[in-house]
Amino acid sequence: MTIEARLPTPYGHICWGYDDPAAFDVRARSYLAEGLAVGEQVWFVAAGRPETLLERLRAVPGFPEALRRGAARIVPLTDAYRHDRIVDPATQVRAYAQATEAALAAGHTGLRVVAEATPLVRTPAQLDAFVRYEHLVDRYMRTRPMSALCAYHRPTLGDRTLAELACVHPQTNSEDVLFRLYACPPADGCAAVAGELDPSNHDLFATTLDRADLRPVDGRLVVQADNLRFIDHRSLLHLHEYARRRDATAVLRTSRSAPARLVELLQLSAVHVETSR
Repeated sequence: MTIEARLPTPYGHICWGYDDPAAFDVRARSYLAEGLAVGEQVWFVAAGRPETLLERLRAVPGFPEALRRGAARIVPLTDAYRHDRIVDPATQVRAYAQATEAALAAGHTGLRVVAEATPLVRTPAQLDAFVRYEHLVDRYMRTRPMSALCAYHRPTLGDRTLAELACVHPQTNSEDVLFRLYACPPADGCAAVAGELDPSNHDLFATTLDRADLRPVDGRLVVQADNLRFIDHRSLLHLHEYARRRDATAVLRTSRSAPARLVELLQLSAVHVETSR
């Protein structure tokens, strides 16, 4: 399991790939129960009739009562997302931001969502837009009390699609996803990268960078890489070209010395490595 155990953040944004729907329901019930225990409003978002979805959640302690008092909601997928169209990332984030503020106004400590989003990423255009949304909402979660478990059915989508979704989450249960690019606290930089960037995934890294649409601050794209165990020259070249297209310098902050040596050897003028001890 590649869930990062030492994330220095209070929030949670998890990509949960699953094969067995019954096993997913067990994980969803546990995640929602945790939210209710700390005073959050919890949502279960999935395709299906509300009464059918409720049957899947009756084992959550106190869930029927939580529904009655507004601490829990069952939200059909078609109400939370326009599943018949390509999601608009900014619009979708605004919708969850409004829901989070409404939960706070009602006296809850935040909003916690389980979203079974498989039907929303079936076409290449849907997938591209939804990955962009996943990264954008990840940024929002860094600053406001929202958390989410985003579930995807692996047999329906395939390993490649699941990898494209999982790698923009700080946490995932997909063991074959070697890297993650996710939001970091705004004061720390544009994004964080963790795991391993090697010849097997450098093309996915390039695609993910484009989808994340990182914005320079004062001409710098600061990327926190303390949890990045390895990066090869191909991924550094992608980072270099990405920064050049934005008239910026990519600043890679890491405790490892190897990236700095590679940047020097490759003469990557748009990448600067800050090595911490």
